[in-house]
Amino acid sequence: MLTINDLFSNKNKIAQFYSEFKVEDRILLTGHSHQAWPDCAFNGMKRYWIDSSEFVDNKWEFAFKKADRVRSGFAKLTGTNSEEIVLGQNTHELLLRLLSSIDLVNRPKIITTDSEFHTARRQFDKLAEIRLIELIKLNAEPVESLSERISKIVDEKTSVVMVSKVFFNNANILENIEIIYKQCNLHGAYLILDVYHALNAIPFSVINEFIPNAFLIGGGYKYCQLGEGNCFLRIPPDCKLKPAITGWFSEFTALADKTKKYSVIYGEGHWAFAGSTYDPVSHYRACEVFDFFEEHNLIPEFLRQVSRIQIDFLASEFDSYDLPQHIIKRDTCLPLDKSGGFLVLKTEYANIITNKLHQRNILVDYRGNNLRLGPAPYLNKSQLSEGMATLAEIASEL
Repeated sequence: MLTINDLFSNKNKIAQFYSEFKVEDRILLTGHSHQAWPDCAFNGMKRYWIDSSEFVDNKWEFAFKKADRVRSGFAKLTGTNSEEIVLGQNTHELLLRLLSSIDLVNRPKIITTDSEFHTARRQFDKLAEIRLIELIKLNAEPVESLSERISKIVDEKTSVVMVSKVFFNNANILENIEIIYKQCNLHGAYLILDVYHALNAIPFSVINEFIPNAFLIGGGYKYCQLGEGNCFLRIPPDCKLKPAITGWFSEFTALADKTKKYSVIYGEGHWAFAGSTYDPVSHYRACEVFDFFEEHNLIPEFLRQVSRIQIDFLASEFDSYDLPQHIIKRDTCLPLDKSGGFLVLKTEYANIITNKLHQRNILVDYRGNNLRLGPAPYLNKSQLSEGMATLAEIASEL
């Protein structure tokens, strides 16, 4: 079984399984936006080709079994049941299906924040622009008071509250979500929690969060290392909503229902929110990665320990260089243990620093003035030290 030292020493024992992504030959600090995939993911892609070429149309029997495995993987990470998990190629299509099932005419008010991921931000902004919804957008900071601030404005006109467990732009973790959840239940509104930036970055469970019937939305592109095309929507048990934006896969378990000849019929459970024909290769890849994580006991609790050590080390290294704060600085107001899986440095030169680091084979990413350093379990201590030393050198020259 892997230990913290196995991953944080100057020779990372798990890096060997990521040879195709060359994690030992370059410093991939893009862990928040795109972690490397283990080599086994390629086996899944090859397996899909073999099944497609051998079974042709009958490949869907095998594809749906892979989808079931992916559902169980996401269910385990969220403390839910696999029958509650709807799969989609991206969060946008899943969010649209969910919104299309909700009465936005009589309950037009949607509450969210100014720090939601682009999928929700852009769609909500457009729906508000064309006056289909009344959008209330709160400042996500200070995060310590956000749950209480949201809960105070939930009312009978509120249809949806959508907020993130970990905010994508600054890594802040939202606590006390049950306060929002209780107010939503009281007024008949739905809570949609974005957990994309939480899964495998911090331990998460709807039970531990005291939000058993909340909707969840997220995906495996980041900390789960599943790659594109692996997103999910969790619907609560006994959910009776029927999306207006509906795919024909929803009929699969209801084709024998002849009682509603001229009505649109829906399957039960996750099938009610099912989509249409998709490329199953993403699920084949995801199954291999989920199995890899289980084989090496890379569970969220262990990954969180690794991440905390890596981020604490990066922050300490950054502080030691005592760089000019008008060039680049670290927000020390919020403790690091209240942050997700990446370190944020504030700088007006985020774009320049990112490009210069890239030229030195060190990959980071940024959003606005937020330079994001995302360590991952396959990086070793020496790589983190070298990455920060190079960043300090570049910043000192600005």
